[in-house]
Amino acid sequence: MDCISCFSQQGDSAANFNSGGPDGKDMDIVVTYTNAFGNFQINRVKMSQLSSSWIFESPTNEGSDSPKQSKTPRDLYKDGKGLEENVDHHGVDNHSDEDGPVYPKVTSMSPMKLKRKMSRQRRRELRTAELIREDKVNIDKVQATRFEPSETFEPGVGVKRSIWRRDFESLKSDFTLKLLRDQISLAKAYAQVAKSKNESSLYSSIMKQCIESQRAIGEANSDAELHPSALNQTIAIGRLLSIAKDQLYDCPTVQRKFQGMIQSTEDNVHDLNKKSSFLIQLAAKVVPRPLHCLALQLAADYFLNDHKKIEDLNPGKFVDPSLYHYAIFSDNILATSVVINSTMLHTKELQKHVFHIVTDKLNFAAMKMWFLVNSPKEATVQVENIDDFKWLNSSYCSVLRQLESARLQEYYFKANHPSSLSGGPDNLKYRNPKYLSMLNHLRFYLPEVYPKLDKILFLDDDIVVQKDLTPLWSIDLHGMVNGAVETCKGGFHRFDKYLNFSNPKIYEHFARDACGWAFGMNIFDLKEWRKRNLTAIYHHWQDQNENRNLWKLGSLPPGLITFYNQTYPLERKWHVLGLGYDRALNKTEIENGAVIHYNGNLKPWLDLAITKYQSYWSTHVMFDNYYLQLCGIRE
Repeated sequence: MDCISCFSQQGDSAANFNSGGPDGKDMDIVVTYTNAFGNFQINRVKMSQLSSSWIFESPTNEGSDSPKQSKTPRDLYKDGKGLEENVDHHGVDNHSDEDGPVYPKVTSMSPMKLKRKMSRQRRRELRTAELIREDKVNIDKVQATRFEPSETFEPGVGVKRSIWRRDFESLKSDFTLKLLRDQISLAKAYAQVAKSKNESSLYSSIMKQCIESQRAIGEANSDAELHPSALNQTIAIGRLLSIAKDQLYDCPTVQRKFQGMIQSTEDNVHDLNKKSSFLIQLAAKVVPRPLHCLALQLAADYFLNDHKKIEDLNPGKFVDPSLYHYAIFSDNILATSVVINSTMLHTKELQKHVFHIVTDKLNFAAMKMWFLVNSPKEATVQVENIDDFKWLNSSYCSVLRQLESARLQEYYFKANHPSSLSGGPDNLKYRNPKYLSMLNHLRFYLPEVYPKLDKILFLDDDIVVQKDLTPLWSIDLHGMVNGAVETCKGGFHRFDKYLNFSNPKIYEHFARDACGWAFGMNIFDLKEWRKRNLTAIYHHWQDQNENRNLWKLGSLPPGLITFYNQTYPLERKWHVLGLGYDRALNKTEIENGAVIHYNGNLKPWLDLAITKYQSYWSTHVMFDNYYLQLCGIRE
């Protein structure tokens, strides 16, 4: 009802309202209402007992377009009408006998409250209508984008593909192939809907088109490999999908079908990812046949030619602290040669550079033979066997003592150990025995290996040197032991990534957000190292982690602990990381780096390598070498 009319009358009626009608007589009014318990009740009151806010409603007659009227009792008499003439004579809200008097419906709501109530109702109705309209528009858009490409596709016409994917700015070499695959997925969903609704004819037609589309795809990986009928097939199945949409489209049903398909696909992808992780780890750790051949050929010639009697040249340089000393611990002959070749290419005063190589017993003869016949010009190379370090035994070295543990041997070398492929790629990675290899942990014994040296530059075998590294010896480490490039960016690669901060031994001694750094190119001050006895700190924490409760295996976590508050951050240009796993590195940053590091599984000497990064490494391989050609190592 319109309450605005009430306001103009309310003032005049208030004075006489409590005294009844214009003739001064009081009137009995029957009030009908619903109480708090929902029961319908009738009560009789005197008009004089009502306040001026009570209003009589005169509803619109049935079938009439005129609005309802609201008047006070005085207004009704001023119009010359009795109460009986201005009330609704039908509906359950009026109280009357068959032929008795009719009483008006009275509301106790104030005009302002009534106005607000009606305004809210109108807003609700408008909002509901708007949401229904928007929903209909969105549904129409979704349906249009799903089927339009199939209906309008013509051979040779450039049409953007938009089924379930964002539009591309231009067609790509696999446009038709992906379109067919999307149509097959959609067709399978509609086939299931048709089958559930007993639409056998439509179901058969859809499945037939799916088979035809699969046949058109075959083993193709691009549009050029598709069967010539592929374009016509996209049109045929597209038209059938349009028919299926008209007959079967029901959003909730199709949604459920796609959810089931997505769940099945996700399960398959999860299984394939686990298998892929296993195969990548296997391929990354197994020695490729050409490298195995190289080691065998070199070792055979070393013993056949009795080169073991040849003495090292210039042994005095090995302990001269005034020279530039490099440490490389590796069992990979080809990788080690690339490190030395690339270093010497960018170095002046070659005679002042000494390379200390430590390898294992299995590869010692081959490594020795390689550098006998391929000795770098003027520089000095020392090759040592780690088994000749008699002081490095289980009574002194924590890693060797742990390796003798039956429990760790069970963990690493028994195939039926519970920690297997089902444990995930990370667990699989850390089960590699390499992480307890002494060549991997020998970096923590540099002062013992080279007791007469003051500084040494440690290099991994999966790096390439692109700049002169001699300025590193002149950097002031400010009393710290390790000069390294930090790897933390924002919240990434901080201590909590590598260490178990739920263990009190860790969180009581180290800062969770301390910045991590990288092994691979580190300048070590051996004098400070000995002064601070950092090797003993390494032993202490390695013993604490025998059950692998403080960190997973590897050399970086104990390195972060050993050199905690003893690492000086170098400029990032000295060491660029990620070429063994990150395909999106900045090319300029790579080319400006003094050292680039292929850390990760995708090593440059493997078929797994990232192709665009391989040239930085292969440039320093001597492919014309007799032994490389003999073993089939070619560009």
